[in-house]
Amino acid sequence: MSVEFSICSLVSGSSGNSFYVECSEGALLIDAGVSAKKIAENVTAVGGNMDQVDGLVITHGHGDHIQGAGVVSRRYGIPLFMTEGAYATSKQKLGKLAGCRLFRPGGVITAAGLRIHTYPTPHDAADSVALVVERNGARCGVLTDLGHPFPGLEEIIGSLDAVFLESNYDPEMLAHGPYHESLKERIRSPHGHISNSEATSLICAPGNQRLKVAVLSHLSETNNHPRIAQCTLKEKLAQCQLDKKIQVCIAPRHTPSEVVKVARHK
Repeated sequence: MSVEFSICSLVSGSSGNSFYVECSEGALLIDAGVSAKKIAENVTAVGGNMDQVDGLVITHGHGDHIQGAGVVSRRYGIPLFMTEGAYATSKQKLGKLAGCRLFRPGGVITAAGLRIHTYPTPHDAADSVALVVERNGARCGVLTDLGHPFPGLEEIIGSLDAVFLESNYDPEMLAHGPYHESLKERIRSPHGHISNSEATSLICAPGNQRLKVAVLSHLSETNNHPRIAQCTLKEKLAQCQLDKKIQVCIAPRHTPSEVVKVARHK
């Protein structure tokens, strides 16, 4: 087995999202939804180095994905990769950048020895995209803020060796929780987030013969709990006799996740 790159979540959730990806040729950040200081601290905590980061890929312009992006770009001289729609809606918040390279949703970004495939999502942000990181055939998805399980999503997951997949809310906790009804509707809508049960169905789909690691990500602090999200998935995996095949992890809210070593599919 040849490990091609490593990836981890640095922070995850509505309070901020960021990922660190590293291979022998360099490193990338995906999103920067907390302060530049916090991102740098968490990169160091996983053994990474901000000086090796060659780019910052932005999935969309919501604050929990771009809060620290402008400062990261200026402080470390890192260019941003983002869609025209995301840039148009966030350029004032970002301020001056070390560089900005626009891409179209559905396009491919090449940087730091990695190929980043981008996929449009129905989340309620301009030009929102999900990502698949690839190197020499090894593939890991960063699939959050999805809106709903849109056509083609199962096929994307079926092509992956590992995935960081949104598992935002437990339907019962959301229904009986403190949020205003309009916010609950937004979360449940086709442009909001996907639930534990939807994430479970995607991971347990029959075509996922390749998947080895699933990291449940972007969990709501109010409408979910790591134990509930993990149990929902593990129970279904056991029913499908996939529990010994797929490793299940949770992306913590404020600290780095486990570092996932992504290897070529055999």
